[in-house]
Amino acid sequence: MKTIGIADTNFARYDMASSAIDELYKTGTGFTIERYTVPGIKDLPVACKILFEDYKCDIVMAFGMPGPMPVDKMSAQIASTGLMEVQLQEKKHIIEVFVHEDEADSDDMLAWLCDSRAREHALNAYYLIFDREKLIENAGMGLRQGFPDKGPVGGSMGGHRH
Repeated sequence: MKTIGIADTNFARYDMASSAIDELYKTGTGFTIERYTVPGIKDLPVACKILFEDYKCDIVMAFGMPGPMPVDKMSAQIASTGLMEVQLQEKKHIIEVFVHEDEADSDDMLAWLCDSRAREHALNAYYLIFDREKLIENAGMGLRQGFPDKGPVGGSMGGHRH
């Protein structure tokens, strides 16, 4: 039985963790979920560390929603760097799922983006621990989480094995 950690924040304007959890349960079985909610984005690295060490998670998803101001962008970068550091310390993946508040022109679009990105990254987390071949099949295909896929560039072997 695998354990998937979910770290999220009160600062976010959308409950992306619930979308991801719903998608995970729709996708498969063989796992339990541990959720750890913190006040803000810069608290996510320690939440992930706790999920790995105290809850013995095999993978963690970290959800955050930085605001539109320069200080918010800086906080997101600091949090992202902290998440990378925890990944290297633990030798386990943290799927960073950040939706910047200024990525959408309206609250409806922002809600759609949050839900979509959370669900698509939930699939990535699932495949990383249960079916890495699925990720290999999609290598180089220009897949995007949330917005439409870009597709491979000309001459790319994207997704085709030799």
